[in-house]
Amino acid sequence: QVRLAESGGGLVQAGGSLRLSCVASGTFESVNLMAWYRQAPGKQRDLVAHITSAGSTYYVDSVKGRFTISRDNAKNTVYLQMNSLKPEDTGVYYCYVNGRIGAPSNFVVWGQGTQVTVSS
Repeated sequence: QVRLAESGGGLVQAGGSLRLSCVASGTFESVNLMAWYRQAPGKQRDLVAHITSAGSTYYVDSVKGRFTISRDNAKNTVYLQMNSLKPEDTGVYYCYVNGRIGAPSNFVVWGQGTQVTVSS
């Protein structure tokens, strides 16, 4: 079983910064894609950024230049550094990880979510 533990959310004023962390633990062979999603109140869960095992990254346009996703493969951890936060960044941030348990089995797991609130 693979589990994710998220941390780092909180309340911050507009223009401030937060850093989210997500650690994958359990029994698995490898971790492939790691990502952060965001769900604003009353809206669907949307992708914010992802990073592959090789380090390739993707960002949604609204966070480019402000957010940085990174990972530590030795620690099975993904980070999201969020700078210049805006009120529209408010929401519950979910960590997403997929990988391999053992050929041919793959896994997909979600974190429990961490609240980020940006006040104006």
